[in-house]
Amino acid sequence: MSPRTRETEHSREVHAPADRLYALVADVSRWPVLLGPCVRARQIERDGADERIELWARTNGTMATWTSRRSLDPRALRISFRQDRSTAPVAAMSGEWSFRPAGEGRTRIVLTHAFTAVDDDPQALEWIARAVDRNSVEELAALGDFAERPYPLEQLVFSFHDRVVAPGADPADVYDFVYRCDLWPERLPHVGRVDLTEDPAGVQVMAMDTLTSDGRSHTTASVRLCVPGERISYKQTVLPALLSGHSGLWEFERSGGGTAIVSHHTVAVDPAAVARTLGAGATFEQACAHVRDTLGANSRATMEAACAYAASVVRRP
Repeated sequence: MSPRTRETEHSREVHAPADRLYALVADVSRWPVLLGPCVRARQIERDGADERIELWARTNGTMATWTSRRSLDPRALRISFRQDRSTAPVAAMSGEWSFRPAGEGRTRIVLTHAFTAVDDDPQALEWIARAVDRNSVEELAALGDFAERPYPLEQLVFSFHDRVVAPGADPADVYDFVYRCDLWPERLPHVGRVDLTEDPAGVQVMAMDTLTSDGRSHTTASVRLCVPGERISYKQTVLPALLSGHSGLWEFERSGGGTAIVSHHTVAVDPAAVARTLGAGATFEQACAHVRDTLGANSRATMEAACAYAASVVRRP
């Protein structure tokens, strides 16, 4: 007897062209700053119109990760997907994004899913259905809000990085400084408070009060995914006033006889917040520059402190 398959469809009509919406869904690197449930997304491989991606997302309050195969068809404005590595209680899941012109500059986004549960468990099937419904509604609303903003996509979402090298430092020590963010108030002058929980191991939830270089203070909250000695990726869930999305990645690698630490940021600036945050007359371009300068300065301060800490660690032979 074949397992029971649940099929769902969610849709939303948006005042934006279909190709703009297609572009937002096609580029998974933007997903953590656009789609609320998505914490991390990366392309693993690409072969023509087919790709394999890896996602981490919140599902019914828990963190799940999976990989999917996607087929992209920009002419038909369709993107189909199928999980090739699922996480319980999902046994299998597939679906499709489609973008249908609805006249007068509007588009109807349609998102379908078909899924089964491990061991054909009916309670698990209902759990999956709740997660799909909650996340789909949230994602469609976010896509619509973002696509309707009157700026080119490359201005609304942009990425940057900074790199610092610590000669003679061990990557494990540099990583430890960034991982132990609960100690940042003692170690970093721009951090006033950190509340941290970690459950399960490697998944951190942190709330932080930060002082920026211009004297402003703001509170943020983040989910962090930690891979010991290699990387810490994160998504802010409570954002500074200027941003509607922010994700990042700390990478640690050997460089010569020391360690290189790289801080990556991908941000979405909220045009509606520019005037009330930076004052009347401030432009969107000035806001983007302000975000780059502020986040970059704090990241560099953290990386330099991490390098100084690593240099001070004495390892016994």
